[in-house]
Amino acid sequence: MADKTVILAMINKAYVDGDKTMLDLFLDGFWLGEGTRGLLDHLLLVAVDQTSLERCKFLHLHCYKLETEGVDFSGEKMYLSEDFMKMMWRRTLFLGEVLKKGYNFIFTDIDIMWLRNPFPRLTLNQSVDLQISTDDFNGDEWSESNHINTGFYMIKSNNKTIQLFGMWYAQRNNSNGLKEQDVLDGMQKDGVFRDLGVKARFLDSLYFSGFCKESKDFKVVTTVHATCCRSIHAKVADLTVVLHDWLRFKNSPTNETSTFQWSSHTACMHSW
Repeated sequence: MADKTVILAMINKAYVDGDKTMLDLFLDGFWLGEGTRGLLDHLLLVAVDQTSLERCKFLHLHCYKLETEGVDFSGEKMYLSEDFMKMMWRRTLFLGEVLKKGYNFIFTDIDIMWLRNPFPRLTLNQSVDLQISTDDFNGDEWSESNHINTGFYMIKSNNKTIQLFGMWYAQRNNSNGLKEQDVLDGMQKDGVFRDLGVKARFLDSLYFSGFCKESKDFKVVTTVHATCCRSIHAKVADLTVVLHDWLRFKNSPTNETSTFQWSSHTACMHSW
């Protein structure tokens, strides 16, 4: 974008394989969402293997191949598995490099439906360095007791955030089995954000929701993240239902929309 902001998402073979893939669903969200189609012009898909790169190019999207010597990131990485952890830390290193190049970015997981343009819900206040989603929003957007979710966040490139990502990645060998999200959450709780001068805003789950804590209001929900879910198969099944719910909402008379509720996330509940 004009202010050097880019939307970033990472894909591998597991996200592009099958009849209806996770990537297909992700792109469907941009097609069916409100004010989201034009945002694809600013989306860069970071492919970690050759198959996902070829699929990205076939779809005529903006694509980048992330090379990692000696590691195969092509298959499904089950939540909290060793390979999952490695892929998340590789992602952290890459995103830190993007900041060093002077780009602000929104990072989004592929298992997130963008139902509305998020920018109206993100502050443009230059003093805010990081705006990040939460698994259980506590009602205060500045409270460090919120539990962060690194599946969706917007971050500005500056010396503070570059240093934060460097410190975050440096913790990878001392994380005692914690995933990278929990390490960053711990750093925040330990006052690292404050020490660096990083001003963080925690996003309300009314707008930036997930399966762990759903938005109760179809009229304002912006993103829906397939959290509290273990497998890609389950996420595809339940995010398909999310899109069906969204279309049902959009096609309903205005006076009926206040009674809408999300369908249950059955596949994800049985994925554990």
